[in-house]
Amino acid sequence: MKITGTFLDEISHDIPHQNWGRAEWDADFSHMKAIGIDTVFLIRSGFQRWLTYPSKVLMKEEYCYEPPVDLVKMFLELADKHHMKFYFGLYDSGKYWWNGDFQKEVDINLKVIDEVWKTYGHHKSFQGWYLTQEVSRRTGKVIDLYAKLGKHCKDISGGLPTLISPWIDGKKAVMAASGSLSKEDAVSLKQHEAEWSEIFDGIKGVVDACAFQDGHIEFYELPDFFEVNKKIADKYGIQCWTNAESFDRDMPIKFFPIKFEKLRMKLEAARKAGYDKAITFEFSHFMSPQSAYLQAGHLYNRYKEYIKTL
Repeated sequence: MKITGTFLDEISHDIPHQNWGRAEWDADFSHMKAIGIDTVFLIRSGFQRWLTYPSKVLMKEEYCYEPPVDLVKMFLELADKHHMKFYFGLYDSGKYWWNGDFQKEVDINLKVIDEVWKTYGHHKSFQGWYLTQEVSRRTGKVIDLYAKLGKHCKDISGGLPTLISPWIDGKKAVMAASGSLSKEDAVSLKQHEAEWSEIFDGIKGVVDACAFQDGHIEFYELPDFFEVNKKIADKYGIQCWTNAESFDRDMPIKFFPIKFEKLRMKLEAARKAGYDKAITFEFSHFMSPQSAYLQAGHLYNRYKEYIKTL
């Protein structure tokens, strides 16, 4: 199964920033295009006080820092140039919804959606929205959050598609800052199905696609969880994608490019389950020939060899 989309992470709050300018990003879009990537997803337009674009809303209301470069504008221009689709990722306050104040998270993002569509909606490549708030379980008012944000995104943009990318609360679902690589209290397959059936039922019609992150469960669990994900997504009319993580969660140092054998195993599991699309988190750090990680260029070469066999 080919990877046809990638997240763009320039907030880089838990992975190193590569300090690229326009030339490096232009080259990276070319590398993406060369292996069949047709869509890029801004994983978040802001996190806490750090921004990817000079948002008047967020600088005024959240006291965010004004960025030296408008990355949203640059990414859209590069997506236009390379004939790729761009999905805009919403703002993650890093506090409101984490503290249970889901409504505040919704309210600030409704203003961001309005501001962004007015400023950038004319770009041909602006083709969708990413609801950046990630969850693994039916937590608090997450159904309402996804439903309200998804509906507003679609209403303002004439129905452009929306995406979420949750994780599975599996054995490897530990905090990035944790020294542990696994935990005991993992969700059961039955409970995962029950909770995500309820979530999908509440967001159908306003969330178009769900790309479950694939790195939080053991490799032998992939077929069962993928089969359930596809079954419930089909039931509620939501496209079932995979977020094929191109970094390795099994290493004590977080995070390095993944061993190709593992990436291939995950992609093959998604193919066998009949998934609709494969995207990755994320190309520029973990698969790009110009990544700060030398291993990423080798992963790129192994992946190119793989897709020639498909």
